[in-house]
Amino acid sequence: MNAFSDLTRPNVILTVIFSGAAAMLVAGCDSRQADTGATAPATTSIGTGIDDGIVTAKVKSALLADPDVRSFELKVETRNGEVMLSGFVGNQAQVDRAILVARGVEGVKVVTDGVTLKEGVASVGNTVDDAIITTKVKSALLADPNIKSFDIAVVTRKGEAQLSGFVDNQTQIDHATDLARAVEGVNTVANEMSVKK
Repeated sequence: MNAFSDLTRPNVILTVIFSGAAAMLVAGCDSRQADTGATAPATTSIGTGIDDGIVTAKVKSALLADPDVRSFELKVETRNGEVMLSGFVGNQAQVDRAILVARGVEGVKVVTDGVTLKEGVASVGNTVDDAIITTKVKSALLADPNIKSFDIAVVTRKGEAQLSGFVDNQTQIDHATDLARAVEGVNTVANEMSVKK
C-alpha cells in the first residue's frame, strides 16, 4: 500500500477547495492598497471564489479532454462565472472551438475571448527567451505593491507579452502594462485584462 492509496477523488477535490479558500483568506488579509483615487474594487465572497475555482478547473478539464483543443496554449481565469480564455493559438477555428467547449461547461455564464493568433513559427531559441521574459514580467508584477499580480496571467510568444485576468481598476491595468513594457526583451504588450465587476 503506497502513500497515495488512501487519496480518493472526493478527498482530493475537498483539499483543492479548502486550499483555494485558505489562499483567498490570506490574500484578503493583505492591507496594502494604492491611493489611486479610484473607486473601491468589486469584492468576491469566499463562496463565489471557490465556485469560480471549480468552474476554472472544469473548463481546463474540458479543454484538455477535447482532442481538438488539448494542445492549445490557453490560460483560463474565472470571475463570477465569466470565463476569460487567453494565450496564443494557430488560427481562428481553434479559438472558436475553445470558446465552444468552454461555453458547454456547467457554471459558465459568459466566455470572454482574450486569445491571440500566433504569427509565424517560434524557434527553440524563441521559446526559451519567451519563458525567461514571462518570468521577468511576473517578477516585476510581484515586486510592485500596487499590483495584485496573482490576478494577472502572463504568456509570452516571440517577445509579445500577453497580460490577462481580472483586476480592480483601470489604473492597475495601465500600471501592469507599463511594468511589462519596461521588461527587457518585451517587444509589445497585449492587454487582455478586465476590470472586476
